[in-house]
Amino acid sequence: MKFTHEILETNAGILLIATMVAISVGGLVEIAPLFLIDDTVEKVDGVRPYTPLESRGRDIYIREGCYTCHSQMIRPFRDEQLRYGHYSLAAESKYDHPFQWGSKRTGPDLARVGGKYSNEWHVQHLIQPKSVVPESVMPNYPWLMSPLDYSDVAARLRALRTTGVPYSNSTAEYEANVKEFGTEVAETLRIDRAQANLVAQAQAGNYDGDRTSVTEMDALVAYLQVLGTMVDFSKVKPEDLVKYR
Repeated sequence: MKFTHEILETNAGILLIATMVAISVGGLVEIAPLFLIDDTVEKVDGVRPYTPLESRGRDIYIREGCYTCHSQMIRPFRDEQLRYGHYSLAAESKYDHPFQWGSKRTGPDLARVGGKYSNEWHVQHLIQPKSVVPESVMPNYPWLMSPLDYSDVAARLRALRTTGVPYSNSTAEYEANVKEFGTEVAETLRIDRAQANLVAQAQAGNYDGDRTSVTEMDALVAYLQVLGTMVDFSKVKPEDLVKYR
C-alpha cells in the first residue's frame, strides 16, 4: 500500500488519472439515479406557473434581496412543520427560476405565508415592518407603492418559456395548458395577454388598497399571497409522495 501511494504521490500523470477516475465514479453514483428514476420529483396536483402579476412580484422580491433573509424551504423536521406547515416539496418549485430555497433565516420562512395574513397587513409590514412586528429588524420599503413597470412583462414570460415554464405562445401550447391546468389558469399563461391579465388581477385583487393604479406593492403582495397555496395538503397522503432511497 505504501508503495502504491508513493507511485501516486511522485508521478503527476498517474495521480491526475487516478483523481479523474475517482471523480467520475463519484459523479456517476450521484447523477445516474436521477436519470433512471422517473419519479424523483413527486407529482402533486395544483402546482402551476405564476401569473404575470405574481411573476413580476417575484422579480421584485429577488430585486430587493428578500431571499437573503427569508428562505422558502420547510425542512422535514417536527419543529419546522409545527411552526411553518407541511415540509416543502420539490414539485412546488419546478417553475421557479431561480428557486428560493435556502438556509439563511434572519426572518421566518415564507414557503407557506400565502393567506396567513391579509393584504393590508402585508402592505403595512412592507412599508414599516416595526409597526406590526415591533422586534423586526427588517428595513422599510416605502418605494414599493410606486407604479409598476410592466411594459416588458411579455418578454419576461418568453424568457421563462425558454427555461421550460409553459407560458403559451401558440394555439397548440394554449390547448396543452388547458388540458394540463384548466381553462382559467391557461388564460393567465397566455403571453399575448400578459399585460391585460396583469392589470386585471391587480384590479381584482386590490392588493395595495388602491385600484386606480398598478404598483410594485400589488405585484409583491400577489406573489407573497400565492406562496404555499397551490397544493391542498389536506388531500395529500404521505404514501402518495416519493420516498427517496
